[in-house]
Amino acid sequence: MADPIENYVIERFHSAPRDEPGYPRARDWIRAVGHGFHEEQRGDEFIDRIIAMHLADGRELTGAYLAGITPPHALDAAHPVATFGSFEKELNIGFGRQLRTHLITSVTVRGTHRRKGLLRRMMEEDLATAKAAGTAMAALTASEASIYGRFGFGVATFERSIKVDTGPKFRLRHEPVGSVEVADPEVLLDLAPAVFEQAHHSTPGSIVRQESYRQRASGELGRDDQKDGAVKCALHYDANGTVDGYVSYKFAGWDSKPYTVDVLDLVAGTDAAYLELWQFLGSIDLVEQVSWQDAPVNDPLAWALSDPRCVTDTDNRDMLWLRVLDIAGALSARSYAAKDRLVLDVADGLGHADGRWVLDASGSNVVVLPAPEGAAAELSLDVADLGSIYLGAVSPLTLLAAGRIREHVPGAAFRAQQLFAVERPAHCATHF
Repeated sequence: MADPIENYVIERFHSAPRDEPGYPRARDWIRAVGHGFHEEQRGDEFIDRIIAMHLADGRELTGAYLAGITPPHALDAAHPVATFGSFEKELNIGFGRQLRTHLITSVTVRGTHRRKGLLRRMMEEDLATAKAAGTAMAALTASEASIYGRFGFGVATFERSIKVDTGPKFRLRHEPVGSVEVADPEVLLDLAPAVFEQAHHSTPGSIVRQESYRQRASGELGRDDQKDGAVKCALHYDANGTVDGYVSYKFAGWDSKPYTVDVLDLVAGTDAAYLELWQFLGSIDLVEQVSWQDAPVNDPLAWALSDPRCVTDTDNRDMLWLRVLDIAGALSARSYAAKDRLVLDVADGLGHADGRWVLDASGSNVVVLPAPEGAAAELSLDVADLGSIYLGAVSPLTLLAAGRIREHVPGAAFRAQQLFAVERPAHCATHF
């Protein structure tokens, strides 16, 4: 018989450095997260670095703890049986607009304590707290696709893994407007955030990155908890000599066949910088292939190559999931690609965004209000589906064909597609 939820205590807290009383709790929480994601147990030095990054990001940690005594020899009650983390960053929602978004991360439940209601309790309490604080949107990236739809999250962006043949067939139809030079990867500790900021402001779906990205891109934080001396980097300079792009990469080893370079991070503030960084990658001596795990789905690279078959997809997957908490706040924050008025009937099992709403983008200002009594809905959808179409990466027509949304007025889904379109393909290059 499952243990009742009363047998657990849910605690919310912040990380604390080694010289403060909250350090053991933060350390045990971090180790519990590592256990949940099948990582080896980390040493104290690594824990200290993770805590420093938590503090830099302003993360709030949640742990579920057994209220009673644990069995002999088992992990004691100070070790959480479930973990949950959250923090806030800006989300680019199209046309340069930013929306402060509640990011959910580090969700684990120990296998011996599943189906006790722990995830539901932590998730529902966290979303309610974010909604009460005035946050209109929540987001996460999911290790399992079947978990989060029931909490109102919908897939909003996608990514893919690619392998690029950089042999004789690799020829880009692009005349450089800048230049690329190799640099010491340590420079990315300072340069990476500024370059990413430029790329972020031009990319719908982009989320401001957490502290760990510059640490890993520079090689300062490797997978073995030490500095990774194999990491290399190159910088792109625009015509004025300003750095507007970088690539962080490492050689896969002489045992890899074909000889391969793995891209760790590639960020470009302009289209020219993106293609010219690829020109550099394609010119590396003794390398026959470049592999990138986090490439965009709508990638100009293949279209710029003389032979687009140099690019091979190895995996396509969902990336960013969005959850609307406040309909008026989320929809009025956006700019819309069409002048139109649409009445949406939104279902939300948790009640945060439930109701019939008028989205009026026909004038100079967007107005989002509860529909007046008797107003007929033109389109019905779940809040998860609203999250999916919010950044324009998922078409309402696709969801209509899948039976996920319903039209009450012919053509309403097509009108919604026009409304929610954004100026560039949505892509999120920030995992969390």
